[in-house]
Formats: sequence, structure tokens, C-alpha cells
Amino acid sequence: MTPVPPPGDEPDMAALAETIKTWGRELGFQQLGITDVDLAEDEAHLEAWLAAGHHGEMGFMAKHGTKRTRPEELVPGTRRVISVRLDYLPAEVETTKVLGRPSLAYVSRYATGRDYHKLMRKRLATLAKWIEAEVGAFGYRAFVDSAPVMERALARKAGLGWFGKNAMLLNPRAGSLFFLGELYTDLPLPVDEPFETDHCGSCSACRTACPTQAIVEDRVVDARACISYLTIELFGAIPERYREAMGNRVFGCDDCQLVCPYTRFTRVSREGDFAPRHDLDRASLVSLFAWSEEEFLEKTAGNPIRRIGYERWLRNLAVGLGNAPWSRAVEAALMARLPYPSDLVREHVRWALDRQREKRRQRIASA
Repeated sequence: MTPVPPPGDEPDMAALAETIKTWGRELGFQQLGITDVDLAEDEAHLEAWLAAGHHGEMGFMAKHGTKRTRPEELVPGTRRVISVRLDYLPAEVETTKVLGRPSLAYVSRYATGRDYHKLMRKRLATLAKWIEAEVGAFGYRAFVDSAPVMERALARKAGLGWFGKNAMLLNPRAGSLFFLGELYTDLPLPVDEPFETDHCGSCSACRTACPTQAIVEDRVVDARACISYLTIELFGAIPERYREAMGNRVFGCDDCQLVCPYTRFTRVSREGDFAPRHDLDRASLVSLFAWSEEEFLEKTAGNPIRRIGYERWLRNLAVGLGNAPWSRAVEAALMARLPYPSDLVREHVRWALDRQREKRRQRIASA
């Protein structure tokens, strides 16, 4: 830990802020910024998004009222937010190649390794302890996608990037393949300049690339059509109108990020925890569909996929298999799941089998 200059009667907040940024880098974060708690503009945007019903079944987006957009209501006494970002793209991981091979399962690149929440929270807690060692006891609370927090809005205000047309936070030197975390604090630290410049210009690659056209206008995503929502947040049946467009995407979707010109600046993560496990970056749909529930629980331990549970995992894979090229192995895998004791799974399996049988008929007719 790099020491801060010895304090006088009152800590030098400007010096402390610079030291905190140094500590952030030492802890492995790629960037750290500091902002105030005024999110009035973002609150209006959120209210309009909720009023339009774009949140779908994500009731938690509206549940906490203004605690999400007013940090001092969530954590009384909060005056500043320290925002951090951490790159997550593993080395040598397949990206667009897997999307081009429909017999393989595409798992969003952030979810092929270990879950990031504990790793980032632990580092934010360490950062807080280092600050406390210098200034004494102070009020703080760490968050990593774990409470009603406007993490992208806070990160933009802290100078970490701008909102792209896909509503993701974009950084000119890193694209958008990074995690965000926050440390709410009562320290009166000087704030960084917000990232006001929009570098997207006339580019609309993300909107064009979205398989389900979920980006309904610049910086507005209708979650109800987003594959990430459909495969992760939705509990019931995936609407049939989106199933073909899902292709082989079985957990999340990265298309709008992968086509972004700024993604070429993404740096490979140095975090060993983010390295792919169990070939989740390139496994076949058939092999994953064959996992028993015990295997699922074992192989997704400490992985973001665990949160959707085995039933929805099979649901998603069934859609992927329905979209895969016909093969005896695919049809046999689906047939084996027909007796599965879940109406949700069986309905998606029947849909996939109908697709596979039609492909087989077309194959025979064209032979």
C-alpha cells in the first residue's frame, strides 16, 4: 500500500483522492473515479424507462423507489461515490467464432469463469480499510451489482466513460467489457470531471447487430426483447418470436458489445479467476444439455450461471438445440429430455424437436 502524506488536523482530501486512485491500481482495478451523488438527470431517464415497461419482469428495478437514484437515501450520509472498473475478457477465449458455429453454446464472456462479485467486493473492502488506516473511522459501504445502485450513471459521472447507443458504458481505451463496483462514502473528496463527450457519432453498429432489435432508440434497451434478459432474468417461457433470433446464445448476449469499434481496445484481463472453466467458452450444446442437475450444481459453483438454476439452463439450451443444424445427436439429446418433469423444459424441448424434424425433412428433400 502506497502511503498517503502525513495528515494534519484535517486530512488533505485532494491528496487522499489521488492516493486512493493509486491504491485502486495496486488492487488491480483498471480505473477509479470519484463523483457526487446528484443523479437527477439519470433519475428522469430511469422513470421514463420504467413507465414504458422496458424492465419487463425485473420488478426490483422499481421496487426501491428513489434509493436507486439518490445514494444518500440508500446509505444515509453518503456524499461521494468511488467508482471502479475491472476488465474481464479472458486470454485466448473464443468470441465471434463460437457465434458462427451454431452447434456450440455461446455463454456471455463475463460468465465463463468465476463470479466477479466476491472478488471485487473483497478488493473494495481492502480499499476502505486502507483509507480508514489513514483518516480514521469513516462511513462507507461497498457495492458490486448487489443493491439498487445506478452503477453506469455513477461511473459516467466519475469520468469512466460515456453511454453508448446500446446503453452500455463505453471507455475510449477499453470498450465495454469490464465490471463496475462502487464505494459509497461520507468523505468530502474532490470529484472528477464527468465523461460528457459522446464518441459514438453516427455509428449504429450495436443497434444493427442486436439479434432481436432490443435497442429501441439510442441508449434505450427494451429488456423484454434482450437476449440477456430472456436467458437470465425471465423466469417463464421464452416468447417464440425471439427463439430463432437467439441462435446458440444460452446465457446472455454480447453482440452489441462485440461489434462496437471501441471493443478493439479491450485488454485481456490479468485475473486468473476469469479464465474459462469446464470449456464454457466453447462447449457443445449437446454436451451441456447432457449435464445432470448434480453436474450443473458442481460445475457452476462460484459461476454466474448458477443463479438461473438448472431448469432455466435446460430451457435455454433447448432453444439453442432447436436452432442448431440437424444431426442425429441433437435430435437424440432432445428426445432424451422429453420426459423431464418440468412443463417449462418440455415445452421448449418440443419446440426444438419440431424445428429439428423440419430441418431433417428439408435435408432429405434436397438430397
